[in-house]
Amino acid sequence: MAGLTIANVTKTFGDYDAVKDVSLDVRDGEFLAVLGPSGCGKTTLLRLVAGFEKISSGQIRIGSDVVSDASGSVPPEKRRVGIVFQNYALWPHMTVAENVGYSLKVAKVDKAVARQRVADALSLVNLDGLADRRPANLSGGQRQRVALARCLVAAPSLVLFDEPLANLDVHLRASMEDEFAAFHKRTGTTIVYITHDQAEAMALADRIAVMDHGRLAQLAAPRDLYREPANEMVASFIAQGIVLPARVLSAEQEGHVRVEVLGHEVVVRCRPGELPRADAKICIRSPDLEIAGKGEAGFDATVTRAIYKGGAVRVELSPTLQPDLHLHVERQEPGSFEPGSQIRLKIMSGWLIPNGKPA
Repeated sequence: MAGLTIANVTKTFGDYDAVKDVSLDVRDGEFLAVLGPSGCGKTTLLRLVAGFEKISSGQIRIGSDVVSDASGSVPPEKRRVGIVFQNYALWPHMTVAENVGYSLKVAKVDKAVARQRVADALSLVNLDGLADRRPANLSGGQRQRVALARCLVAAPSLVLFDEPLANLDVHLRASMEDEFAAFHKRTGTTIVYITHDQAEAMALADRIAVMDHGRLAQLAAPRDLYREPANEMVASFIAQGIVLPARVLSAEQEGHVRVEVLGHEVVVRCRPGELPRADAKICIRSPDLEIAGKGEAGFDATVTRAIYKGGAVRVELSPTLQPDLHLHVERQEPGSFEPGSQIRLKIMSGWLIPNGKPA
């Protein structure tokens, strides 16, 4: 296997930068998810790594080999990169074994060797005994595993996934997440996994790269991404974070500051070295908001909508001091949340969004 290095890569279409000055270092054996909204550049980045598009500037290395730079580009078939597509791309007239072994046939690998490699690849993805079936006789999850086996049989140094679960229903997605996690643990393959689904990325990846308008917004472990977003875009994008204007009043103990937000003072987490400032913003999550008890400090808000979600209610609110802001809380217990009713809320915790570029 091999790691992946993307150094200051830009891809321009006409006067539009689909990918802009992106640098990533994917460690050997790492599972990296690339996450972002539609149009953020994540699929273009995958196509650049695969060799389907040529970079406009920068450099891409797989292991120690330069595969793309200003002087040229190594063809996709010579990069030893495996790709698992969203739509499987299986030949319907071929059996499972024939689909998986097609690249070996083209490469004129000895038939006995090819049969063994196909059998090994099918075993890796738990498809033993299905070699003679046609794709039409398989479930969606099984077809996805055939596509994965076809990728693995060529012994790639790097595997790219292009939103592989997007076409599966909910219960199959959960099952395939388990399959991908088990596969990565068994093989130690270096994986770059393109997705728009945050739950997938959080469940599977060692680290997540969040992209925004062609740029890398943040690269971090899932927990750090959730708890310590580097900027306002990441804060609001990840797990529907709530971004609120705040004033930093003072530094408290290391890694914490006292802020005023919506007329309510609260201590929130921060990067070391933060100083008092007026133009700050904090990120809070739904669990950070609680209904204030009688006499407790907090701020008033108006219920705008209550949505039943099966065992819980999502309550959407507008704070009285700034009605243009939108808050939401999840409530497990029954209660009356009629639109127009008033609730007093308190902020229990949060994160001070760093001022300027991420460190």
